[in-house]
Amino acid sequence: MVVTDIDGTIMGADFTCSARVKDCIKSLTAKGIEVVLATGRMHSATVKVAQYFRLTTPIISFQGGLIKEQTGETLYQRLLDPQAARKIIDWALNNNVHLNLYMDDKLYGREQNEEIMRYTCERDITYNICDFKTVELKNINKLLAIDFNDADMVTGWTEYLRKEFPQLSIIKSTPYFCEISDAGATKGFAVEFLRRHRGLEKSEVLTIGDQDNDIELLKAGGVAVAMGNATDGLKKYADFVTDTVDNDGFAVAMEEFLFT
Repeated sequence: MVVTDIDGTIMGADFTCSARVKDCIKSLTAKGIEVVLATGRMHSATVKVAQYFRLTTPIISFQGGLIKEQTGETLYQRLLDPQAARKIIDWALNNNVHLNLYMDDKLYGREQNEEIMRYTCERDITYNICDFKTVELKNINKLLAIDFNDADMVTGWTEYLRKEFPQLSIIKSTPYFCEISDAGATKGFAVEFLRRHRGLEKSEVLTIGDQDNDIELLKAGGVAVAMGNATDGLKKYADFVTDTVDNDGFAVAMEEFLFT
């Protein structure tokens, strides 16, 4: 089984995939190797990506908070505590921080602004506007704090929230995204669950990613691969550092380990 991140790993900054990487994924599937997408994206949005690659495997979404078959069956789910979510939403409102709120695999924003319009446009997804002060919080997949203009600001949010909410998973998934989830909502926990569900040994799993939120993903793989464009933090956990996403690093890694 190959478990791969999407953005920065098989898709570049323009949210497209090269023909070489697409053909590589097709070849893996033909060899009987399951290719599983593991992403911070919503499940409903990731289904489109899976269909593009003609994958029928389960999808790991919400940073590992949800594993769902494409038939609709939920295999694993970890939801964010509503009381903690309310405190974080209040903090965001008081500090003018943009939050994406995900409930029941749907995206909610409190206003139509640059952050949510850019985020949804780039990923071809829809969103709903609601009053964050009065919305009923239930079945919360995650919260996502965004500032596309100030990566240092996002780092500060991440550090602050980790101190205030040590019981949660709080990570930077890109320089501009701070993700807030249940502690059990990590790509590592999800891969561990899925490989056991599939009856696989750790040595039979290759994991590959590019950002610090992929550290747990790499640790869960018997072979751990970091992209050439990965963070220095992630590369420390890699058995192999491949080429960049712009140079088809995913395909290079598969050729190194699975097509030799």
